[in-house]
Amino acid sequence: MGRAFEYRKAAKEKRWGNMSRVFPKLAKAIEKAAKEGGSEPEMNPKLRTAILNAKSENMPKDNIIAAIKRASGKDAKDMVEVIFEGKGPHGSMFIIECLTDNNTRTVANVKNPVNKNSGEMLNKGSLDFMFTRKAIFEFKLPEGGDAEELEMELIDAGLDELEEEGGECIVHTDYTEFGNMNSKLEELKVEMTKATLQYIPNTPITVTDEQMEDIRIILDKLDEDEDVQAVYTNIE
Repeated sequence: MGRAFEYRKAAKEKRWGNMSRVFPKLAKAIEKAAKEGGSEPEMNPKLRTAILNAKSENMPKDNIIAAIKRASGKDAKDMVEVIFEGKGPHGSMFIIECLTDNNTRTVANVKNPVNKNSGEMLNKGSLDFMFTRKAIFEFKLPEGGDAEELEMELIDAGLDELEEEGGECIVHTDYTEFGNMNSKLEELKVEMTKATLQYIPNTPITVTDEQMEDIRIILDKLDEDEDVQAVYTNIE
């Protein structure tokens, strides 16, 4: 059938592979938010955010509804957030966010790829000085809106920085201001596409392509784990 077909097939398989890894992670976040704060998004800001982030990854509506229903079912699982810190090859550092109903399983699944690939796990808090936790909001500038005027509106909500390019905006603020900024953007009727808490490296490092291949082995293995919600590194 030719190379064009093979290319399309490979691209499709890669896309479906990504979806099969990402959707269960997003569903976990939705379930946890719904179980903790109720199944009505209008009354549950955390659930609204979880749904928003799921939609940003093109998660089907049926999957979102199913995740909310599971949270209120008799077999709903209690999930806890766990954060691990680790060191990889070539000066790489990792902060690994997990959402799990079985901490023993998650600890083993996180440690295994790190320890087996020239890395080691670190004590909690070891990387506090290397990363800063930030709230990140992504959205399109409202039609007819002005980025500078919006920036002024958001200062009282804790704005650190607003980046705008081609109508695409990214807002940075301290993680403690997540709720304030989220509420302000909703008040201004800004249609957000994503809202997350992230760990930003204070002093990013650069690595060669060859070194990145060694590091990617760990990252890929962690990405495959359903309990791992996000991995942050100090790589530029």
